[in-house]
Amino acid sequence: MLPSIALIALLFSLNTRAESVISQADSTLLYNETFLDTVQIQSGRPINDYSMLGVQYGYSMCRVSWNPQKKQESQFLPINVGVYYTKYGKMFNYMPYFGFKFGLFYAQEGYRFQQNDSGSELVLDLKTKESSAVMTTVEVPFLAHLHVDFWKMKIMADIGLYGGYRLSIDRRGDNVEEAFKNSFTDYNNRWDYGLKGGAGIGFVFDPIEIHLMASVKYSMSSLYRPDYNSPYYYRFAYPYNFIFSVGIHYQLTKREGRTNKELRDEARRRLELELNEIR
Repeated sequence: MLPSIALIALLFSLNTRAESVISQADSTLLYNETFLDTVQIQSGRPINDYSMLGVQYGYSMCRVSWNPQKKQESQFLPINVGVYYTKYGKMFNYMPYFGFKFGLFYAQEGYRFQQNDSGSELVLDLKTKESSAVMTTVEVPFLAHLHVDFWKMKIMADIGLYGGYRLSIDRRGDNVEEAFKNSFTDYNNRWDYGLKGGAGIGFVFDPIEIHLMASVKYSMSSLYRPDYNSPYYYRFAYPYNFIFSVGIHYQLTKREGRTNKELRDEARRRLELELNEIR
């Protein structure tokens, strides 16, 4: 009788241990991150799927890429102001680090020639004969946006294209021709286009965000037609600007949702509840 009871007890113990091992294996499988990522969790809008509208002000350091080369100094200009609409979203519905920016800006850009050894300013070898110039422009940038959020901050980078128009020009210098002091010539290019990009950091105080950016704008539209002086020897002048700016942005929609880690934790909790109910 006793051996039979001992045998039954041993079998029961082995069965309990086997069930425990299987349960642990099932739990390991169920709680695997790859499996948890496949669990469908109904949630609010995914994190960072929101939009903003903001105002940005910047200070520019302006130069020109001359060909043939000319000695120059940087022009520092205080007007670079505009608005940006930003839309965040997920790439391939998975990576929550992307978005795009669309803007409208009013800005200044220009150039200044270096003084020669005698102290007099060099002049541009055109009929306008200015030694420096400041242009006002309007531009429309369209940029791809990358961002990584942490705590109450974000790291950002932009890259894209812009199109613009040169509205006016103020030519300066002792030898500038009066007729062209505030007007473009027939060989000046007024339509502008090129590349724009930058990087910066943001501070998030929902629903307000403050962005500090350092950007570069490179024009691919020369200031004048390349054959204006000679049909055989082309000349080019491509402006490029370094822009340091601060922006204040207002969140048009709520910055809400859950990260992948939060969704996995929610899936784990739901699976534990279902396993407890089965047991």
